[in-house]
Amino acid sequence: MPWECGIDGCGAVFDDPESLVVHQVNTHDGCECKVCGTVVPDGYLAIRHAFTEHSRAEYVRAYGASAADIRQREELIEELEEHTDVNAITSQSNG
Repeated sequence: MPWECGIDGCGAVFDDPESLVVHQVNTHDGCECKVCGTVVPDGYLAIRHAFTEHSRAEYVRAYGASAADIRQREELIEELEEHTDVNAITSQSNG
């Protein structure tokens, strides 16, 4: 299954989710979380931060998200985490 980077229309494609996340960290600028102000890597890690560090209500208020937006991001997290080891991604992207 190919994994495509969806940041700003990048479209780079990878054979595995680990490579995708490392690409997002190393190629794209970080983004500031609108809930807490923490700067996090854009893409999967930003979404994971928002959904593990903050409530759904905080996310909705800060980003103006709809129920469909929430579902889409939760599905993305679930799909990626189903195919990889999150700890491996975190350690690869940190160093």
